[in-house]
Amino acid sequence: MTSLERLIYMANQIARNLATQSVDSPALAVADHVAQFWDPRMKAMLLAHLNGGGEGLSPIAHAALTELALHGAPPSQTRATEFKTGNSDAG
Repeated sequence: MTSLERLIYMANQIARNLATQSVDSPALAVADHVAQFWDPRMKAMLLAHLNGGGEGLSPIAHAALTELALHGAPPSQTRATEFKTGNSDAG
């Protein structure tokens, strides 16, 4: 699995997980999560993939990345991002 394939897989997993929670908009929740917790290089790779069509992204993950690309990070959508400080939790 390439790095890009792994990121697509991870974005789709997060989208599936947040779609089952009681959030107003799963796409905004995914956009919030990616903006708050993902390393800038990871985000840049996915946004470049989105610009190339976004093949393999689920509809929710695609909408989330589109939101980030067009409007930047949304306001906090979940308790996990309400108290986040710093740029990333990626290793």
